[in-house]
Amino acid sequence: MSNISKGFIRENPIFILMLGLCPALAVSTQVINALGMSAGTVFVLLGSNIMVALLKDFIPEEIHIPAYIVIIATFVTLVDLLMQAYAPGLSKSLGVFVQLIVVNCIILGRAEAFASKNSVKDSVVDALSMGFGFFFGLTLIALIREVLGAGTITLFPMGSFDGVIEVPGLVSSPVRIISLSAGALFVVGYLKAVFNWISSRPGKEEN
Repeated sequence: MSNISKGFIRENPIFILMLGLCPALAVSTQVINALGMSAGTVFVLLGSNIMVALLKDFIPEEIHIPAYIVIIATFVTLVDLLMQAYAPGLSKSLGVFVQLIVVNCIILGRAEAFASKNSVKDSVVDALSMGFGFFFGLTLIALIREVLGAGTITLFPMGSFDGVIEVPGLVSSPVRIISLSAGALFVVGYLKAVFNWISSRPGKEEN
């Protein structure tokens, strides 16, 4: 269980390992963007970790990085095409950042540092831990930025629900700077300080 939970606090890819910061800063203006980006990243990370762990003994050392990138690009293409087909609005909102998952430091880093040296079972656990840690971190950033910066929480529309929840008080007078690039840096910086404080407490990271 500790291997699954390590990505949430102790080795959170955004706040502790400082990986995947470009999408964390760029697409966290709305919660729906964070959910879509996170789901795509978890899918690619899980698929690529499994394939790299399965093929690690058959890939020559000289070409292992290009081979890993081809594997990752295959899963990214799947995510991109599925998103264009079934969530075109979200695909348009995320833009080029969907394709840029292929160069996300978390994906290639876990393939090189973990999946290429461990079993399929351990690689699946590592992918879920890091993937959901990224999911948690990105969604937390987006929730804070959208609530404070726009006074709304944007989710997927369902039936009569248009997908937008308005926060009383903040929707009429939001803190606009939080939704801008400078606000993203402020939010990530303060959250990193909190995560550093939590992870530095002896014996608290496993709770």
